[in-house]
This record gives sequence, C-alpha cells and structure tokens, in this order.
Amino acid sequence: MYIADNTIKLPEDPDTIVWKYLDLSKFVDLLLYRKLFMSRSDKFEDQYEGTFSEPTFEEIKKLSIDNPGFLEYYKTHRKNVVISSWHINEYESFAMWQIFTQKSEGLAIQSTLGRIQKALNADNDYQQHIGEVNYIDYKKEYIPFENTFFPFLFKRKSFQYEREIRIISDLTSYHLEIDNGLKIDVDICNLIEKIYIHPKSENWYKKLVIDLVERLGFDFTIEKSDLESDILI
Repeated sequence: MYIADNTIKLPEDPDTIVWKYLDLSKFVDLLLYRKLFMSRSDKFEDQYEGTFSEPTFEEIKKLSIDNPGFLEYYKTHRKNVVISSWHINEYESFAMWQIFTQKSEGLAIQSTLGRIQKALNADNDYQQHIGEVNYIDYKKEYIPFENTFFPFLFKRKSFQYEREIRIISDLTSYHLEIDNGLKIDVDICNLIEKIYIHPKSENWYKKLVIDLVERLGFDFTIEKSDLESDILI
C-alpha cells in the first residue's frame, strides 16, 4: 500500500510520466503473476546504494562513539530495504533502451506517478513509499538521516542520467529472509498506461508481444518505439 510522506522529495504533478525498461521475461512475470519485483538495495550494481556521503558518515561515526549499534544498524539496514526503479522523462530515452535491454529485444512500460500510487494500493502486506532520487557530490554534500529512507534516495552525480524515481519499502519489522528481493501485489491495469516495443525489434517480436498481452487478458495500447519512425528526407 502506498504511504505518502511529506519529508520525501516527489514531483508535485501526479501526471508526471515515468518509464520502466525491461526484458520480455520480466514483463511476462509481471503480467502473469500481477506482482512487481522489488530488488534488495544491496544487490544493485552501485556499491554506494544505501550508504552515506563523506560529511554524513563523519557525523555518524561521532554519534556511534557512545552508541556502537547506531553505525551497525545502517550497515545491516540495506538488506531489509527493497526498491523498484523508474525513469522520469516526458519522452523515451535512447540511453535507457541501451542500458536495460539487449539484442534489440525488450519493452518499456509507460506510466505516471499517480497511476503508480493507485496501483500500489492493491498490496496489503507491505507499505511502499515513493521518492525522487537526489544526485549529489558524495565528497562534499550532506545526506540527512532523520528519515531512514534518505540514504536510498541519494546517489552520486555520475548517475544523473537515470533521472530516477523509486518505489521503496523497509521490511525490517517483518523479520524476513530476503534473497534478491520480493514481489508485491499491484493493480496492473492502473500501473501500465502504454507499452513500447524496442526500437530495433523485428515485426515478429512486436506480434509476439501483442499476442502475449491479449492471451493474458489485457488490452494495453502497444506502440513501436518512436525512435524508429521513418525519416522525412
């Protein structure tokens, strides 16, 4: 279930367009089970996920002198936080196609912030928050830690191209053994507004996706990527 949090940065407009780029197997898994996979935060490629900038870390070390468990908590907390990443953009991103799909195959789900918020209400087991990622200089800038989600909503400036918005859950109180992540219930019809097919995909691949969506009982609008439209000269 989506929980609003005024301390977390978020676009004000619920019609803000967001995208998720994924391969066909993950897309099928989403439709078939009507569940969204959320990855354990320390399993991301970026080793800095859920950690602090240098100025913040120095402050935490001072606080830990009289309370050693304070620092240990942040070290283990990453294993209990799960994340689903989305890309904020009014248009498709060529870079996102390149990074998250392979072999000219893959899809992009187009949604909006408001649709995601509604879609998350299908889950009654866990609480989800949504936040926009802040990109900072980890050597100079400070990451606040009044909110336990803040370490997961800051990244290094090298990742600014991601323009990321995150669905995030803290599962500490559930005492779960989380492997790579877990799946949460979502309202698929609210979650997905349109589906875009990889710009370099063949016609048979687009037909496969259309047939697959229909057989699973959905009627989403499916488009071929605008990046592959005909030139005018």
